[in-house]
Amino acid sequence: MGPRVKLPPEIQLAQRLAGNEQVTRDRAVRKLRKYIVARTQRAEGGFTHDELLKVWKGLFYCMWMQDKPLLQEELGRTISQLVHAFQTTEAQHLFLQTFWQTMNREWPGIDRLRLDKFYMLMRMVLREALTVLQTQGWDERQTERLLELLTTEILHPDSEAPNGVKSHFIEIFLEELTKVGAHELTADQNLRLIGPFCTIAAQTQDSLVLHNIAQGIFETIVEQAPLAIEELMNELEEEELSEEEELSEEEEAQEPGLLSREPPKGSVCRTQRPLDQQAGDDDEDGTSTVLQFDYKAVADRLFEMASRQDTPPQNRKRLYKVIRKLQALAEGLFPEPDIPEEAYRNPRGGRRVRMKKRLSGSQLQDKTGRHAKEALHSDSSPGSTRRRRRQRAGGDPPVPRERPGGQGGRGAPRRQRRPRVGAKAKIASCQEPKVKRKRTPEGQK
Repeated sequence: MGPRVKLPPEIQLAQRLAGNEQVTRDRAVRKLRKYIVARTQRAEGGFTHDELLKVWKGLFYCMWMQDKPLLQEELGRTISQLVHAFQTTEAQHLFLQTFWQTMNREWPGIDRLRLDKFYMLMRMVLREALTVLQTQGWDERQTERLLELLTTEILHPDSEAPNGVKSHFIEIFLEELTKVGAHELTADQNLRLIGPFCTIAAQTQDSLVLHNIAQGIFETIVEQAPLAIEELMNELEEEELSEEEELSEEEEAQEPGLLSREPPKGSVCRTQRPLDQQAGDDDEDGTSTVLQFDYKAVADRLFEMASRQDTPPQNRKRLYKVIRKLQALAEGLFPEPDIPEEAYRNPRGGRRVRMKKRLSGSQLQDKTGRHAKEALHSDSSPGSTRRRRRQRAGGDPPVPRERPGGQGGRGAPRRQRRPRVGAKAKIASCQEPKVKRKRTPEGQK
């Protein structure tokens, strides 16, 4: 028997990551983090493309085997934060690239019950990738590299990304960018970050991608415009208040002989915070910030891409709608929504369905009774019209006709009782006229 072949560390870790026991998988994730740190610290170290593909296959099935939602969230956070264990930027980009390639390859095999956990994993990995940019100070070169990576692996028409991956990525991009850099990013930086979406929206032949980008990126920017303007005004007011407070403090310091308004140390007033300040802190935690955009710059960028000769007509038509809304926002006008307010309150979430009111039994009886009374007072049959003409001409009054079942007269006919089965012959004989038989001579019989 020959010597046993020793497998590379990446394959060993991938096998343990896809193990059946949760203890084995958790231990493998901790060892993988230490292995990444130790290998990328060396100058000659690093990972190849194939090695990271094997690592990500193990991590994919590690998430596949995790069942409980809280444990899935914890595992997804642990896996996504592995990008910070890489000590070089090249290794981080390669780690992110192999992740999206793994998701594109394995996506058709994910069943319906496991989709949510991988949606969450994509969201967390994207957030950590943007966090890496934040730690680098939103460097332009690193930002362009990340955007190029995401465009090549997900958005580009030649990429192998399925529609599910593309749609989810477009849906969560602005949300995760808001969570990471809403307080730091300027309008120019935000325009740079949505640049690939402008290019793909003008070039793509896929109507689904065009709709998702127009709805998930540009329409979202338009919808968040009131919140962005309100937040900007609040920031300006806070800056003015802080400047006024600084000026007042300087004036008080310059005036001599003023007693200090600050309470002594150890007093209750000093240790307790003002109520308005506490309320402001609570509002800070509860409110959600939005990204700031220069709407005119975004409209100009979209118009530049949509007005090219190689832009498909349907793309140009769709983008021009968004451009008009952005231009109106740049002029200080909020565009009216295309859908009325009643449609938003409709529980079906779409078209307004006009349904006929169903009357209850009592309402139906009242309605039929009212119609019957109206029919009594306004008889417009041809016979009644002829009788009225005779009366006007001075003729004899019409004689009411007798009915077989009762007295003659106007009004609705009485309800006749159904005859019994044995009485059919008698009724028939009464109604039919009698036929006289001819008497024949006795000799001709």
